Amino acid sequence: MADLERRRRLAEFLRSRRERLTPSEAGIPAGPRRRTPGLRREEVAQLSGVSVTWYTWLEQARDITVSRQVLTSLARALMLSSVERRHLFALADERPPEQPPVRGPGPALQRLVDALTPHPAYLLDANWDLVGWNRAEAGLIGDPALLEPAERNLLWLVFTDPALRTLLVDWEGQARDLVAQFRADTRGQFGEARFEWLTGELRRRSAEFRTWWEAHDLADFGSTRRKFVHPAVGPLTFDYVKLAALDAPGVKLFACMPADTETGRKLPELAATGAAGAAPSLPSLTATALKNV
Repeated sequence: MADLERRRRLAEFLRSRRERLTPSEAGIPAGPRRRTPGLRREEVAQLSGVSVTWYTWLEQARDITVSRQVLTSLARALMLSSVERRHLFALADERPPEQPPVRGPGPALQRLVDALTPHPAYLLDANWDLVGWNRAEAGLIGDPALLEPAERNLLWLVFTDPALRTLLVDWEGQARDLVAQFRADTRGQFGEARFEWLTGELRRRSAEFRTWWEAHDLADFGSTRRKFVHPAVGPLTFDYVKLAALDAPGVKLFACMPADTETGRKLPELAATGAAGAAPSLPSLTATALKNV
């Protein structure tokens, strides 16, 4: 029954998109008076490269197989928007087409991160590259803007900057958890050039990363509490909150909320440290990461 209902919804959606598209929009001569709105079934079939009978069966909710290639052709013929394409693939019980790569957050998202100051906050893309941060985050871990773009990555900093080993309380436990979370979160990036370069370089440079990566452990990001010993402001404890950016696929916002009153009291001083460019991990990070590139 569920499969039949899905096919009916697919048929209704295709019919609605066909009837709203005019011949002129599809590049078809209007010809004599048409008795039905939009395109005819045979016209959609021709534009999609399928038989009229097969397409008719599709709009009749028949139990037929629809391939990703045919869905792509139908989406193109019906001039579907990106959200309509994703809906079409979902109705056909197929994996949606790949999203275009995200080059970075929009200005509004960066303003949100800035507005969270004095709470540290940052943005990660699908490969955990740092694509946005505020001055409180720069005060906590160092200013990523002073690094080459290739090194602005959360895992890269954790495994190549010696200062983070002393900044993070229980570096080993935190770093191992991050590797398991990274493997689970980036499963869709396997084979992608940036992902392969990053994991390859980390395996080469860090014995710990290589060992933990080859263990194939997986972990979801849950409620995470991290403790730091900051050389300028002292002990800090944060609860991390993760939010997905719906208007920037693949981008996630991380906000650090103070877990105790003492940490909350130190937030303005931490943000001032970042604004002054005196972040604790910066000297060793630039010296270590850039020397080895």
